[in-house]
Amino acid sequence: MTDMAKIDMGCEASGSPVELDLEELLATRLLVQGNSGSGKSHLLRRLLEGSAGLVQQVVIDPEGDFVSLADAFGHIAIDAADYTLPEVARLGARAREHRASVVLNLEGLEIDNQMRCAATFLAALFDAPREQWYPVLVVVDEAQLFAPAAAGEVSEEARRTSLAAMTNLMCRGRKRGLAGVIATQRLAKLAKNVAAEASNFLMGRTFLDIDMARAADLLGMERRQADAIRDLARGEFLALGPAISRRPIGVRIGAVATAAKNASPRLMPLPAGDTAELRNAMFATRAEDAEPPPPPLAPARPVTELLHSIATPALAAVPSMPVVEESEQEAIRAEAIAAVAAEGARLPIPQLFQDYQLRCRTRGVTAGETLADFRRLLAMAQAGLGPDRDWDEALALAAALPDDMWAPFLGIARAARDGDDCPGDDAIATLYGTSSPSRARRMLAFIEERGLIVIRVDMLGKRSIGLPHLGWTTAAAYAQQQSEKPPRRAGARL
Repeated sequence: MTDMAKIDMGCEASGSPVELDLEELLATRLLVQGNSGSGKSHLLRRLLEGSAGLVQQVVIDPEGDFVSLADAFGHIAIDAADYTLPEVARLGARAREHRASVVLNLEGLEIDNQMRCAATFLAALFDAPREQWYPVLVVVDEAQLFAPAAAGEVSEEARRTSLAAMTNLMCRGRKRGLAGVIATQRLAKLAKNVAAEASNFLMGRTFLDIDMARAADLLGMERRQADAIRDLARGEFLALGPAISRRPIGVRIGAVATAAKNASPRLMPLPAGDTAELRNAMFATRAEDAEPPPPPLAPARPVTELLHSIATPALAAVPSMPVVEESEQEAIRAEAIAAVAAEGARLPIPQLFQDYQLRCRTRGVTAGETLADFRRLLAMAQAGLGPDRDWDEALALAAALPDDMWAPFLGIARAARDGDDCPGDDAIATLYGTSSPSRARRMLAFIEERGLIVIRVDMLGKRSIGLPHLGWTTAAAYAQQQSEKPPRRAGARL
């Protein structure tokens, strides 16, 4: 392990430096607790600045405190208020794909929308394909907002969605390269199944007995030692965990290079002047304070005319939309379908349908398709079926399957009709809306049981799939990409 993976967090009371092992942190996760003003955000900023050049970072920022990282360290600041939920999901997927460090700024959103937005972004990170499972440091400030221990004033749907995303991050994210770092004001407000997955702890100042007792338990301290947590100064934390220290130690967090825009309030001298001057300044009449003169009275109108105008108010005419030729409308709808198919493989069909309708309206075209028509067109676009050939027979066979199997079935049909190589498990899984090759294989077995396909595996392990109703068969190819060479037969010479 190299020294480059060590993050200098500060020093002990004796002056000895305290370092955090970044590689160990990626495998064990971190929980930070402390009352408001204890220095949690300062600690997170120290960690983010120290590891900025070593690992991809994603910050869920409910107050906009970490946007300043963009100027100093090249993070991409995403103002969530400017995007819809499908767009937030696409941004999360692209951040994972391109390994971009981002700050998701949730400032300005109501708490319900903050929870939905954070859950959508985290779900996109979690659902990334296996080849994109690079290490990511996922920092969630004010984690008690997104993983509350009990139902509050937020909607039940938003609470369950957010809690599920946080649970996935802390419980199942390690295998996908997601290392959760969560900070909370009170452990009692944080869901226990989320907090329990952390193996590293940094406990700051807190005053309530229940929080001190839980913090002492996590640090392996006796209950009578819990009072030491109350006496911690701002910026001081008790640390424990495999990434920091095997025994509880005190650490004072070091300085940082960036600062939050919402700095702590500081005392400032009051303005000079006596009471009389202040009174005159308070109650002085200014030109801008004067009320405008009342408008002149309109001449009286007959009562019948007035009643008629109230009953039928005159509204300005809405200008007509530009006329789009029918052929151009079809091209716009095709472009919208292709864009939705390329960007939203793992989103629910109703959500994709809304995205498609929005794209059409933005171009001045009405999306006349029903949801059933959209499912068929989306499956054809995902499978790469071009409009220049007749696919009615293949579509008729696909209608005998559940709609989530249409795209993989049509993708196989296209390859079989063209005589292309049989699609691999990963390609079929992508069309099926999953990253699991085993789910794709179970789906193929189901379609074969329905008699719509016949799967053949030759002696070299290459797979071909035939469609007996149509007489089409794919070329033989290995089902898994890593199996580019056939396995060596037993007894063969090296």
